[in-house]
Amino acid sequence: MNYCSNCGARVTFRIPPGDTLPRHICDACDTIHYQNPKMVVGCVAEWEDKILLCRRAIEPRYGLWTVPAGFMENNETTAEGALRETLEEAHARVEILSLYTLYNLPHISQVYMLFRARLLDLNFGAGEETLETRLFAETEIPWDEIAFVTVRNTLQHYFNDRRRNHFQFHIGTIEPMGKSADRPIKPAATG
Repeated sequence: MNYCSNCGARVTFRIPPGDTLPRHICDACDTIHYQNPKMVVGCVAEWEDKILLCRRAIEPRYGLWTVPAGFMENNETTAEGALRETLEEAHARVEILSLYTLYNLPHISQVYMLFRARLLDLNFGAGEETLETRLFAETEIPWDEIAFVTVRNTLQHYFNDRRRNHFQFHIGTIEPMGKSADRPIKPAATG
C-alpha cells in the first residue's frame, strides 16, 4: 500500500502508538489501515455415498478439482457465504449440516472454513468459475488433481470419519510447501 484510501496522501509502514505490529499509517489524516486475513468458505456437498466436486475454470490451479468454495463477502455469515459459493460455482442447493474443517494458512493470510452439507437435489452444473461439476465416490476421487491441500485434507478426514460413522470437527494449519498440522477437536464434556 502506497497511498491512503481515505485522503490520498502517502502512507508509511510503522508501528502505531499502543499497537505491537507495523501498519500502513497515513501521516496526513492519521488513518491506520489494518489488513486482515481473507476468509474462504465452502461446502463438502454429499449425495448418498458421493461428494460434489468442481473443476476450476480460473487461476490459481486452473483445471484441477475442488469443493465449491470461495472468498466470504462483507455482510454475510460463514454459512451464508458457503451456501452462496456452492450455488455460484456448482449451481447446487444444499443444506448445511455442520462446520467440518477450519484451516489456517498464515503464510498467505487466509482461513478456510468448510462445511459438511447435503445436496437438496441433483440439479447442479458448472458456474462461471467452473469447467464441470461431478459427483465422486471415494474410489473415484482424482487425488492427484485436487487443487488445494486444504481440500485434500478435508476430503481425507471426511472419508475416514465416514468409515468410522462419526464425523467430528477438524482444525489445522497449512505451512508453506504443503506441510500441515491437523488435529480433530473433540466436543467438550458437559456436566
